[in-house]
Amino acid sequence: MAMEIRLPQLGDGIESADILEVLVKEGDAVSEDQGVVEIETDKATVQVPAGRAGTVAKVHVTPGQSIRIGTLLVTMESPASVAPSATIPAPSADCPAAARVEAAVRKPSPASSNAPAPLHRPAEPPSSAGPTPSSPPPKAARHETPVAQATGNPLPGPQPPAAAADTRPIVPAGPAVRRFARELGVDLRRVTGTGAGGRITRDDLLAVVRSDTRAASKSAAPGSTRDAWGVVRIERLSKVRRTIAEKMRASWSQVARVTNFDDADVTELEQIRQASKGDYAKIGIKLTTLPFALKAVAMALKAHPTINASIDIENDQLILKEYVHLGIAVDTDRGLIVPVLRDADALSISEIARGVGALSERVRGGEFSVEDLRGGTFTVSNLGAVGGTYSTPIVNVPEVAILLLGKSRQMPVVRHDAIVRRLMMPLSLSYDHRLVDGAAAARFLNDVIGYLENPSRLLLVP
Repeated sequence: MAMEIRLPQLGDGIESADILEVLVKEGDAVSEDQGVVEIETDKATVQVPAGRAGTVAKVHVTPGQSIRIGTLLVTMESPASVAPSATIPAPSADCPAAARVEAAVRKPSPASSNAPAPLHRPAEPPSSAGPTPSSPPPKAARHETPVAQATGNPLPGPQPPAAAADTRPIVPAGPAVRRFARELGVDLRRVTGTGAGGRITRDDLLAVVRSDTRAASKSAAPGSTRDAWGVVRIERLSKVRRTIAEKMRASWSQVARVTNFDDADVTELEQIRQASKGDYAKIGIKLTTLPFALKAVAMALKAHPTINASIDIENDQLILKEYVHLGIAVDTDRGLIVPVLRDADALSISEIARGVGALSERVRGGEFSVEDLRGGTFTVSNLGAVGGTYSTPIVNVPEVAILLLGKSRQMPVVRHDAIVRRLMMPLSLSYDHRLVDGAAAARFLNDVIGYLENPSRLLLVP
């Protein structure tokens, strides 16, 4: 029995994906949960599982290839037989996230007229007539896979000879290491792994890069690309970087951006943080200034609905969001990624701190889904974590505003006719002037500053 594994529907508006790695080769025996192809779409990287145990008959894609939804990935041969009348429903559109591909494969959902193409479908028999090998006695399938449709027809014709199979070794490396290798331009097949069972680690990749750099500094390797001034290395633009570039271009061309700059006196807030961080550390929470800033922004957004909104010019609509989902810009090896902290206005400082820590850890480890990046109503970028004061951040469309936090620093401030030293946090608020007026932006920023300068107000709310 032949089955076809195709690229499933990955989410609204996602029409294509890049093949990062082919994890199997022809002739391999795979289990139902084993990944066969690793793909990247927008900002999520996931593996497409086999869905049913069997043997790989044919691999139809190669690394680096960009494919559309429904493209045939792998053809498999399964020893299990299923009655021709047995039909297993295709996945519904209720599991759109790329990171839920495996869930879509394993959890049944009712078929519908608008359901995406199934991952597995019976392979078409060849048109040429010829003897058909006898089928093995039918065996009871261990359990049915919801997105597979199977017939009792065996795979016709002789199997490809062993010499035609892809003999490239399957390199022992995790998804995060594979991504890092692609970004560095390192071929994993020439890396010796020092991890458990010979697995390749991040340090192994860095060692190869250092070795290559030393060699390149002495002389250009044969076949290296050179421009008029020296050796250059050309890398393929990643899907993540292309997505970021497209969103930045859309923001620059669509948004009438204006930026307001101001400072918040966070002297008292810092005293509270220093006094409390030890207690938070005991329960596994690293208490920084960011959770206080996020809480201040969330509370201010509730009082300024036009900042927590989006604009639809084509339909003459202003969309006011009654929920507060904050996008948190996270600096990663793959670029700036913005996961979303949901219902931030209803969370306490400790809950925000824990939530931000978990989001950042998942994003930097590559363990996040497309759904983690969707639904934001306002974005906060913490430039102070790496240094810097003011900037003009780009609005994350379709949102209408973004706040950048700079690095707090001691400054002389006039208070009650005296010059005193205070800890000041620089703030940069960019907003879409098509919807947000300057006065509205200033009032919103004043409210954020008011919460930061009077942190007890933040501690009194849920």
